Amino acid sequence: MYLLVSAVGLYSNSFGQQPTKQVAAQSGIASAYSTDKQVLAKGQQLFQQNCTACHNFLQKGIGPNLAGVTSEVTPEWLKSFIRNAPQKIEQKDARAVRLFAEYKQYMPTFSQLSDSDTDALVAFLHAKRQRTPNVGDDKKLGVALTDPIPARIQQSGLRLHLTEVTTAPASAEKVPLARINKMQVLPGKPDRLFLEDLRGTLYEMVGDSLRVFMSFPSERPAFIHSPGHATGFGSYAFHPDFHTNGLFYTTHTEKPNTAPADFAYADSIKVSLQWVLTEWKLTDPAAKTFSGSGRELMRTNMVTTIHGVQEITFNPLAKAGSPDYGLLYIGVGDGGATENGYYFLCKDCNRVWGKVLRIDPKGTNSKNGRYGIPAQNPYAGANSQKGLPEVFCGGFRNPNRIAWTPDGKMLISDIGQAQSEELNVGVAGADYGWPEREGTFVINHRGRMDQVYALPKNDADFKYTYPVVQYDHDEGNAISSGFVYTGTAIPALTGKYIFGDIVNGRVYYVDSKQLQPGKQTPIQEFTVQVGGQNSTFQQLTNSKKTDLRFGVGLNNEFYLYTKADGKIYKVTDCSIDKSPISKQ
Repeated sequence: MYLLVSAVGLYSNSFGQQPTKQVAAQSGIASAYSTDKQVLAKGQQLFQQNCTACHNFLQKGIGPNLAGVTSEVTPEWLKSFIRNAPQKIEQKDARAVRLFAEYKQYMPTFSQLSDSDTDALVAFLHAKRQRTPNVGDDKKLGVALTDPIPARIQQSGLRLHLTEVTTAPASAEKVPLARINKMQVLPGKPDRLFLEDLRGTLYEMVGDSLRVFMSFPSERPAFIHSPGHATGFGSYAFHPDFHTNGLFYTTHTEKPNTAPADFAYADSIKVSLQWVLTEWKLTDPAAKTFSGSGRELMRTNMVTTIHGVQEITFNPLAKAGSPDYGLLYIGVGDGGATENGYYFLCKDCNRVWGKVLRIDPKGTNSKNGRYGIPAQNPYAGANSQKGLPEVFCGGFRNPNRIAWTPDGKMLISDIGQAQSEELNVGVAGADYGWPEREGTFVINHRGRMDQVYALPKNDADFKYTYPVVQYDHDEGNAISSGFVYTGTAIPALTGKYIFGDIVNGRVYYVDSKQLQPGKQTPIQEFTVQVGGQNSTFQQLTNSKKTDLRFGVGLNNEFYLYTKADGKIYKVTDCSIDKSPISKQ
């Protein structure tokens, strides 16, 4: 899970802190907070625009549970923190420093908010102070696990040598400077290498430089990339016949109600944004810059701005004529539905949220007639009464990336809530447990979602499929999925699935041949070396949140890059490390 304090990152009851009598007395004065209906409505609008990606009033999520926060701090402290949290931390404010230590990231400034805006926002927070989760089920689940995975990730004794290649153009003035995300090779003669920035640019990487191939805002004026947290230009994929048909696919975000959604829910549940899947046809597939047209395939509403449609991909191992050839896989997150009280949206097999979909983009037998339903999908044809025909598998919180091993295993990473990060082997029709499970643990989506419990004795009755790799939040906070090294230049890496943690930037690996359903493969950690010196990505980026990503380039070269500073590194060697550095 992203432990990123954004919007209103406040230290609240969820951390077990009891308010002092002095603070409670100061903040409990009714006159300090407006009760005017128009002011509260304005505060609610501001909260939905700026805060819901990280906060709610039921449980701790990406940010703290805000129920009761106005009983713990003064209105003055609350408003000053909203306006400029980094300044409060730099001033060594005790509460602000505790927040920073817990969530590993500065909350952005909100200096653009007027006095009346902040007054309305804190008034809304105060009005919601009584919201508490239903904890009745917690007692039935037994004792919460304080350390779900006691075994620590071990140092492998291997040193990964990195060479800095280039720095992506900054798309913002503050961290993250460049939201560089997915790298993909377009096979051909010659092969081409692409890299996208979530703020709306698709680059072609030529040598050590990035050249703009496509500008999303130019093609889709309704495109938005704020407030971040994976919103924007989510993913892209080239059709395996791209060189003859010129087709490629993208996902992006637009404001709520921009157009009617193909996948929606009850009007009583808010819509924070829409994710759109588009098919593009280039006039000339060999062109150096995009020129062509696009058609919308599907549009999906989201409860919050997190956990969207961040991955689309084709199976690179599928050959022409095989059943999987030309079928598009789509990772759809739960949109923050569970932690906001709408768990049924991702639990239901008849809904898209929390699922991996598989469609035929060139077909027409979908409900909207814009794409096809593969006949081999688990709920297609005669099985359509059991679930949505687009669904390939489900039970995910945030199926962030999909990749394949050389021996044909489909790998789906899933970013967790508060305890477990996981990698799964994709199986048609499988249920990976969310929101009833997080990794190999029980989670209570009706109560405190910052706790997990041991599996029940009758767990086999539920028929959940569990991850092949997992780690808990002693080791990191959000899995950054990777790839199996298939190059020939560095034999020591052959067969290793190399991945890491988005937040702290640690780099891990597992033996891809050991990945077997029903077992958890042990993780080992690399030491990282840049410029002949051992280092860490937190040191290299000078940031607690590195936003580490992995990619495969031309000739199967392996890349690591960080959104925090936009720097791109290539793996050039792997050697024995006799003196590994300490963990960060």
